[in-house]
Parts: sequence; structure tokens; C-alpha cells
Amino acid sequence: MTTSTLRRYVVYKRVSTKEQGRSGLGLEAQERDIRIFLDTFSEVPWEVVGEFLDILTGTDNSRPELAKAIDLAKREKATLLVSKLDRLSREVHFISGMLKDKKLDFRVAQMPSADKFQLHIYAALAEQEREFISERTKAALREAKARGQKLGGLRDKTMKRNAAVRANAVARAKKVEGIVVPLRGAGKTFREIAGELNRAGVQTARGGRWQPSQVMRVLERLAP
Repeated sequence: MTTSTLRRYVVYKRVSTKEQGRSGLGLEAQERDIRIFLDTFSEVPWEVVGEFLDILTGTDNSRPELAKAIDLAKREKATLLVSKLDRLSREVHFISGMLKDKKLDFRVAQMPSADKFQLHIYAALAEQEREFISERTKAALREAKARGQKLGGLRDKTMKRNAAVRANAVARAKKVEGIVVPLRGAGKTFREIAGELNRAGVQTARGGRWQPSQVMRVLERLAP
């Protein structure tokens, strides 16, 4: 075996004290996703030449270990590997800059078949969704204030309503778990899985056709 045939990886993980308790964002979940990618989707043989972890606290948004991981990946001509795209950044311009860097190759464990173009589109859509949610929340608070409603009460009701919405979403996701999870495990893309669901006559919660983004959210909700 020669080193030229060896696929090399630099693993990067990021957690915050706020996110650590959330399903799918904690350190154990990231380690699980990376292990699944290496065991199932990576070219073989492979080796991990470095691992880096950033732990964010409070409003700290610095990522010194990411800079080290990128530097090592470039020097070793290795692939930077993360569990989810937002572990690198939630800002599309940052992701875009990494995608344009010809000296850097990176892969996302939860999207093992995604190319650079698809990763850029996903980052842009995710950023737009976050911006919309933020504006929607601000609008709701302004409307409540205009009506003279106590904002504390609104937040309590909103939290309960959101919890119920999340519970219903997880319940719906479990109904198609037996289809989407095996297909994803077999290396099918979100688009291919959506196509299989549509061909099988399975409808979305609103009675419509499946889209790749909906498949992605179902898999996120099913993540332990």
C-alpha cells in the first residue's frame, strides 16, 4: 500500500454550551456522523491525520481550531471533514470562500454525495431560512406590543406552541423512517429519496409531493 492511494482526513468539530444539549448538534452526534461517513461512504483505505475541536461559550464566535484544521488539511493535502455544514459556519459568504479555495477540499458527513455546487446552494437556502425566521419573530413581537400584550406571556405561549409543532414533526418523520433511513444508509441523495417517496405514493404532511429539503429535515428530526 502506498500513501498516494490513501484518503486522508482532518476532522473538525464545533460545539457550544448552548448547542451541546440539542439532538444532532452535540459532540457525540457529530462524532457518530463522522464515523458513519468514514465507515460507509469514504474511499478506502483512509486515515485521520488530525482532529480539532472548537468550544464556544456565550457570545464568543471565534474558531481558532478551525483555522488550524484548514491549515493542516492544506499542508497534508487532506480532506477537511465535518458532520454538518453549519459546523464550519452559518454564514454563506464564509462557506463560499472555502468552496472557492482550490487548495482546500472538504466533505460534509451528513451529505456524503454533495458536490461543491450543492453545498453552496444548501448554505444559501439555510441562511435565507434563518433570516426569515428572525424577521417573523420580530414581527410577532411588534404585533403583540401594539396590542398591549405582555411579551413574557407571548414567549411562554410561543414556546409551548413550538414544542407541540416539533413533537408533531417528529411523529410525522417516524411514519416514513422505514423508507428514508435505509435509502440514506444506502447512499441515496435527498433528491433520490424524495423521488422514491413520490413514486411510492407517499404524501407530505400537507398532501403534496416530496422535495429534497423536506427529506433532509425528516432525517434531522430522526437523528438521535
